[in-house]
Amino acid sequence: MATDYASSPPTDPAPTGGASGPRAGFWRRLGALLIDGLIISVPFGVLAAVLPDAAVAIQLISIVAGIAYYVALEGGPNGQTVGKMALGIRVYDLRQGGSIGYGMAFIRYIGRIVSSIVLFLGYFWMLWDREKQTWHDKLAGSVVVPVRDYPVG
Repeated sequence: MATDYASSPPTDPAPTGGASGPRAGFWRRLGALLIDGLIISVPFGVLAAVLPDAAVAIQLISIVAGIAYYVALEGGPNGQTVGKMALGIRVYDLRQGGSIGYGMAFIRYIGRIVSSIVLFLGYFWMLWDREKQTWHDKLAGSVVVPVRDYPVG
């Protein structure tokens, strides 16, 4: 039976020293990232190939589209991009439960850049972090959780 943490997220550490609640694993998160990366990059890559004279403009538009994609979907009520929906995970506010909101989703997006600067160390951080947080999760006060344990809506 799934536990509904929507009204009161688990904040007390588990007695084993593990995460304070169920968390999405590395491979599911990586899969979601790859799906989202394809959704953002393939259309703009095709456009850049077809319109090579407009490649710089297309690249700038793709950056804005990427920001809009992640902020709108991860900051929305479901906290899910298309990749996260496909893999049954969502972004969840560790402090208050529910959605992280659009402001924190923007901070989280900027944190993705920070997470990738040093050989993607910020992404791999979740492998040894107690709450399984990446650096961008920490900046936004979020965690990525299975939808079955933290239902949407």
